[in-house]
Amino acid sequence: MRILMNTHRVAGLAALLLAGFVPAAHALDPVDAIDPTIGTITTSASEACGKTFPGPATPFGLVQLSPDTITGGDNGSGYSAEMTTIEGFSFLHMSGVGCYGDFGNLQVIPETGALVTGRDEARSPFRKETEVAKAGYYGVTLDRYKVKAELTAAAHAGMLRFTFPASAESRIKVDLTRRIGAKSDSRSSSQWVRQVDTRTVEGWMRCDPSGGGWGCGPGPTYTVYFSMQFAKPVRAFGTWDGADVSRTLKQRAGTHTGFFVEFPTKAGEQIAVKSGISFVSIEGARANLVHDIPGWSFDAVRRQARAQWASAIRRARIDGGTDTQRRIFYTALYHTMLDPRSVSDVDGSYIGADHLPHKAKGFVYRTIFSGWDVFRADFPLQTIINPSLINDEVNSLLQITDFGGTLGLSRWELMGTDTETMVGDPGLNVICEAYLKGIRGYDVSKAYALARGVALGPNNQSNRNDFAHWTKLGYCADGNSLSETLENAYSDYALSRFASALGKTDDAQRLAKTAQNYRNIFSPDAGWFRGRNPDGSWMAEGAGCVESNPEQQGWFVPQDVPGLIGLVGGPDKFNARLNKLFENTPPDQIMRWNNFYNHSNEPVHQCAFMFTYAGAPWLTQKWSRYICENAYATGPGGLDGNDDVGQMSAWYVLASAGLYPVSPASGVYILGSPVFDKITLRLDPKYAKGKTFTISAANNSAQNVYVQSATLGGKPLTRAWITHEEIARGGMLALTMGPEPNKKWGVGELPK
Repeated sequence: MRILMNTHRVAGLAALLLAGFVPAAHALDPVDAIDPTIGTITTSASEACGKTFPGPATPFGLVQLSPDTITGGDNGSGYSAEMTTIEGFSFLHMSGVGCYGDFGNLQVIPETGALVTGRDEARSPFRKETEVAKAGYYGVTLDRYKVKAELTAAAHAGMLRFTFPASAESRIKVDLTRRIGAKSDSRSSSQWVRQVDTRTVEGWMRCDPSGGGWGCGPGPTYTVYFSMQFAKPVRAFGTWDGADVSRTLKQRAGTHTGFFVEFPTKAGEQIAVKSGISFVSIEGARANLVHDIPGWSFDAVRRQARAQWASAIRRARIDGGTDTQRRIFYTALYHTMLDPRSVSDVDGSYIGADHLPHKAKGFVYRTIFSGWDVFRADFPLQTIINPSLINDEVNSLLQITDFGGTLGLSRWELMGTDTETMVGDPGLNVICEAYLKGIRGYDVSKAYALARGVALGPNNQSNRNDFAHWTKLGYCADGNSLSETLENAYSDYALSRFASALGKTDDAQRLAKTAQNYRNIFSPDAGWFRGRNPDGSWMAEGAGCVESNPEQQGWFVPQDVPGLIGLVGGPDKFNARLNKLFENTPPDQIMRWNNFYNHSNEPVHQCAFMFTYAGAPWLTQKWSRYICENAYATGPGGLDGNDDVGQMSAWYVLASAGLYPVSPASGVYILGSPVFDKITLRLDPKYAKGKTFTISAANNSAQNVYVQSATLGGKPLTRAWITHEEIARGGMLALTMGPEPNKKWGVGELPK
């Protein structure tokens, strides 16, 4: 999902040099292959726009501490790699969001010399060659102040280390007003700060839609609490509110507030600052800091963050491939493990959608559910390697509805608020897939009831797009007719399978019927899908779509690909039309906003894997490998489309492993062409019978992209798909690759 479509791909050596990397001559350790600079272009209209951030975080951690180069506008990460000045380092960020973003709170910057309170006025130039970004670490030198800044993070706290020059006026300044997103003056609406002692400062920042933030629908209201400590006792403490600066007030409330601490420094003197963060209370922030960073060793916290990432990415281990491919893979895996993040304190306390404190029991409360994006590949990936995360998210979605955060189920959730961004029923999709894959650590009856209310109503229980027309006409008839109809039809299929599994036969049959509503917007005259008006007439050619066009959106019939094949005129015509989608998209256009295969946006993500349904798995092998090779790269331009909270990255993880879920709720994964010689997926024993599932690709190379034969568990496999149950049993899928298609393999038993 994105608002601005940025173009021009940055790839190859230029992108590597921009990232500060030189191609290595040996295989990288997995955690050292993580390159947080991939996708960090955010603002450039002429280049890629991944909107990721380069700073440190921990897997699914609350604190995501990173440099800021821009505030406001459609710059969700607050950082863009082509910019050459830094305004500070804030504790909370969003990765890859296609809208205006939010957070960016508690912004810290070191200064020397005279106090400069204005954010823009205090900016410092920096040189790209001084930037270092690794898993759990970021460093840069601020040329204006001659200060080296280093950042690392724990789950609920962050730490910065500043190496100062000799100065009688060294300072650490903290902006409590700053907030990213939407308006150029995006800010927290009110702030409060108090100096507790010579080492400790505590306070809060209250944020609501009046100050900017999200901007793509209803924005959240939240309060960020902090407890900050300084390694060196401060000589002086001061505050400001707007233009009013005070060096005597020890406590201050305001609407444009910040504070600073001052001390003299010797050349090369290092001063660390650490802060706990909580969305519940100052006491929670204090406890989070004591729990996560009790000491003052920056290097120890950095090592711990690196170790956490090393453990997290062992859930998917690759062998083979070039160092560039390994960087792309492990960074993609890293990006899928930033959200949905925990927003609970260390004791499980969190603020619910009712803005009241609660304590999670049996799950971790999470936020940032980019539903329209992540239900397609990111959450299916997590069902294999992080099923407990899926349990957490389902419980969080149920809580959000219970506490009044949305009607029905959240579509794009942020801090307990459904921002109503994009279309479809992704919350329903995720719940259905979870149950069908045996992930059931939540109130199943409640989950089904809420999902049923979305799909079948009554109206006061549903937030489905254009619910009235959908139920009356069998299709959506507002401005997004085509996109909404196809998305709704898939959700009804998913829910019909959930209902059937629960023995709710009547519901299952009713939903299976409405899952066929996609047929109601197929124009026999046009031979393809078109938006439709309430009176039954067809919309203008090209109308009715969200962030796509009919040629792209029309392929989204994952629940009934055989039915789509029939509408198009049979397998040959289906394959010919789908093949043209790719043939009309040159390699340098594949991640551009174009009229054919636009990989930078989600409605086409399943397309390369649909050939298998029409008996041509070799075309799936060809085009899935083509996308892996041409749509992803290293460096800031390595993600030419918004990462969309991990969806773009998850596509690569799965496709480069050689499989993809066209229809996640079906439990079927279509086999493609693995990029790597071997990938081992580590399974969770709570949800799987096996310990690992391995995909090997003998004779694999850049030329040998076609599957010649396969075995599963040592037995011949003649179909070009496997099931989630087969993955969960563990074992080995062994493929033999070759340079020419084997048009006899995988064509017998077609996916269901």
